[in-house]
Amino acid sequence: MTRFLAFAFLISCLFSCLAAEPLSGSKAALVVSPEKGWPQWRGPRRDNICDETGLLQQWLGTGPKLIWRISGIGRGYSSPIVTGGRIYIAGDVGADLRIFALDLDGKQVWKTKNGQAWKGPSPGARASCTFSSGYVYQMNAHGRVVCLEVETGKEIWAVNILERFEGKNITWALSENLLVDGNNVIVTAGGAKGVMVALDKKTGATVWTSAPIKLGKSDNPAHVRVPEPEGEIDGAGYASPVLFTYGGRRHVVNCSNRHIFGVDADSGELLWTRPMLTRYKVLANTPVLVDDAVFFAAPDQMADGGGLYRILIKDRSVNVEKLWTAPIDTCHGGFVYRDGMIYGSWYRQPRLWGCIDAKTGEVKYQLKDLAMGDVLYADGRLYCLSQQGEMALLKPTQTGFEYTGRFRLIEERASDVWTYPVILDGRLYLRHHDNFFCYDIRAK
Repeated sequence: MTRFLAFAFLISCLFSCLAAEPLSGSKAALVVSPEKGWPQWRGPRRDNICDETGLLQQWLGTGPKLIWRISGIGRGYSSPIVTGGRIYIAGDVGADLRIFALDLDGKQVWKTKNGQAWKGPSPGARASCTFSSGYVYQMNAHGRVVCLEVETGKEIWAVNILERFEGKNITWALSENLLVDGNNVIVTAGGAKGVMVALDKKTGATVWTSAPIKLGKSDNPAHVRVPEPEGEIDGAGYASPVLFTYGGRRHVVNCSNRHIFGVDADSGELLWTRPMLTRYKVLANTPVLVDDAVFFAAPDQMADGGGLYRILIKDRSVNVEKLWTAPIDTCHGGFVYRDGMIYGSWYRQPRLWGCIDAKTGEVKYQLKDLAMGDVLYADGRLYCLSQQGEMALLKPTQTGFEYTGRFRLIEERASDVWTYPVILDGRLYLRHHDNFFCYDIRAK
């Protein structure tokens, strides 16, 4: 009997290993928005990489030429999107969140209210707009998702996801940038009726819901959960989802309050979960696709550093395995993956930026004189906007970063310059709350 049980255990382990595995010769690919320009958070692929060339390779003196500077868009961290000759951006003005449509000269075309402003910790508008098929979508800090007609700003429909899916707001408020996938608007509700949901982009009706993430033990080996408080529903995080294809599926990955997770984009099936604990339940970085794996990182992570998780698929079974960890602990400035390297800044060491080898997790080199912030890649350069308001142009090399330009965006002291930079058609868009800047970065 003992030999039989041992044999049965070995067979069980074998089938467990075979249940999901890397796909030989298969490569994951980010799904690209069909819209032109910079139509959503972090660009067409949500990777914060701009494909333009012919940009200035260095900035002299006080930086590139300022085309215009405007105010009046309110307080907030919402990044602009630029498409179809228009700029769309959100800000809190008085008691309301306002969505603004501007022309390329920075002049207002229309503005529309989307519910109440956020007056809690770090007040201001959070999420960027998303453009799709002649409509603009945005979620305010209280979970109100709105669809607006692009020409006039007229409200077509609105849904509060916390109310519909029985979720609760989080400490620094909902901040997710909506993902439009075909006819669906995808958002992390973090509720008892679904951790992630899809809404019909024309009507706001519910298309699908993913199972909620309940704390406690799961019988499914792909669903590893925080063990306690058992039965508690994990709420939404602050991060925004990415969409990619791999192994015959379309995957959406994102973060909840205490987990990273993957969902089938077509059915909403919750495919896998893994705990990612931080002291203040802050998971705010958009996941980054690295070949057939996904990179996640968070500030002040209690368990270990940022990690690369490989997607494993066997038949219809999906799981992940952690390949490596790295000490980088970015708060919300995000990362870019380029030419085998991951670039970003640290949190607990707030004047540290680094380059990580995506194959091994090894920190290749670091920069120690720029405050933490947001990063974007374009034409061989990293555009690094520090939270203290310094804009740096860095050239990543085999051995280190080289400054090729540097200027101050604002003169006053600040520690909340958190809006991601945007580049389109040779223009660099930067924001600090009510001040919105446009620079010419085309090489002459």
